Amino acid sequence: MTRRQANKAPSQRQLRVGEELRHALAEVIERGDIHDPALAHQSITITEVRVSPDLRNATVFFTPLGGGDATALLAPLRRVRPYLRHELARRVQLRAVPNLSFEPDQSFDEFQRINTLLRSEAVRRDLEGPEEGEDEDPADDIDDDPLAEEGRNDGA
Repeated sequence: MTRRQANKAPSQRQLRVGEELRHALAEVIERGDIHDPALAHQSITITEVRVSPDLRNATVFFTPLGGGDATALLAPLRRVRPYLRHELARRVQLRAVPNLSFEPDQSFDEFQRINTLLRSEAVRRDLEGPEEGEDEDPADDIDDDPLAEEGRNDGA
């Protein structure tokens, strides 16, 4: 893959095929057609399917419904990959069914981390501004900076 292709946004066809695959995989998993003991009583959410530009490879992002350890589901999903490809071939009209690779979806964890940061006291204090009676001059905060005391406040 060239550098130009790596920075390129997915095409409408890639997005459409990815969404079609996501719906089909979710339906197969929801119906309970998978006969793997590790997946038998586990509810899995397929959050996204990213398809390569040539439609030969697809990365399936998943998370356990209600949270939990997604990495524990990685091995069972890889075991049932041939069955899932077979079911996709039956449900989705494509010239060739893409090879599937599975990745735990980290976007919910990232969202939670950002949400925690935004709700922190330090951010709230910065958004509200100085309280009444406090000096509004930001130059006074330099006294609290240990690098300013040493004369090395050059951003290093």
